[in-house]
Amino acid sequence: MASGGLGARPGPPGEAAVRLASFNVENLFARPKAMDETQGDAATRRQVLAAHARVSELFERSSYAGVEADILAQLDVLGLLRSDDGPYAVLRKVRGQLVRRPRTGPVVLVAKGRADWVGWIELKTVAVDEVATENTARVLNELDADVATVVEADDRPGLQMFNDAMLPAVGGTPYEQVMLVEGNDTRGIDVGFLARTAYRLVQIRTHIFDQDAQGVVFSRDCCEYHVDTPLGTRLVVMANHFKSKGYASPGDPVGAKRRHRQAARVAEIYASVRAEGIDHVAIMGDLNDDPSSSALAPLLDVPGLSDVSAHPAFDWNHRRGTYGSGNEKEKIDYILMSGPLFGRVVGGGVFRKGVWRGARTKDPWDIFPTLTAKQQEASDHAAIYADLTDF
Repeated sequence: MASGGLGARPGPPGEAAVRLASFNVENLFARPKAMDETQGDAATRRQVLAAHARVSELFERSSYAGVEADILAQLDVLGLLRSDDGPYAVLRKVRGQLVRRPRTGPVVLVAKGRADWVGWIELKTVAVDEVATENTARVLNELDADVATVVEADDRPGLQMFNDAMLPAVGGTPYEQVMLVEGNDTRGIDVGFLARTAYRLVQIRTHIFDQDAQGVVFSRDCCEYHVDTPLGTRLVVMANHFKSKGYASPGDPVGAKRRHRQAARVAEIYASVRAEGIDHVAIMGDLNDDPSSSALAPLLDVPGLSDVSAHPAFDWNHRRGTYGSGNEKEKIDYILMSGPLFGRVVGGGVFRKGVWRGARTKDPWDIFPTLTAKQQEASDHAAIYADLTDF
């Protein structure tokens, strides 16, 4: 284990030899301004994110007939109705014209469909607090996982830079294998992979192109990382980040339906991997819903698939959730395991030292001494980990 880490792994000496972990790092160096809690009021930022998601979907339609008013309304929310430069976003145009802005009178949608213009809306970004980035590195250093998935990493060069520069800066050892496949989210919110040399990455399968009757399934990706362990066993880690409900309307009907589609597709991918004869499979990441959710049922109800948190030696660390204040309904980060893999679990837990706890005095969790304000937290997600015997 790294110096100052979680301590000895549970079980008899040498028994807990493998650690898997998943951590939503909430961007490493820069994040969209509308997702930064220090930028404006929360209601406005939620409206901006919802408008960006909605108008980006509308832009891809072959015909804008019937949705002209909707597109203009979303541009207004984004501050882009009268200008290409708004407080939270920028309208990027490569070819063609989207709108006409007369000096007097209303703005007019000129484009009749996707073929009439080439462009998009780019969310403005702000730098992540330097101490927050250091605290993110401290979380990964103390976890000292052999194999880890990271969620909301900016891009592969950024993840590599963070690994090479920030882990040594807090006394840690960089990972020898750093991988990230760009997903479907244009905001720099991708799922990545870190592993030690002994756990050799031998194959990657992306699912960004998977479609069902409603269209593209994954908001980001369900990326398969195939690893050979030191004992020659194949381990498949499936890194996920399901559709968010952070700025959804009450009840979140659209987001819940998307997560249900994603859960169903991950269950299919899992079944196909098992059908290949691969026994050791872990589905890891931020599924953006709690275990009681009907949206996740197609995945959580798969026979023989177990959540590490169900193990009797799992340490919840003061709360039964993984996000924000850690309440039970905020359990949205997962390590789900096939039966043979779960059978090797000897422990696990939730690591909260990078999450700001505010002024809580009732059963508070430990935090880093370097975490003295909300903007310095490593993430608003706690990390989740599993300790297993060799396989």
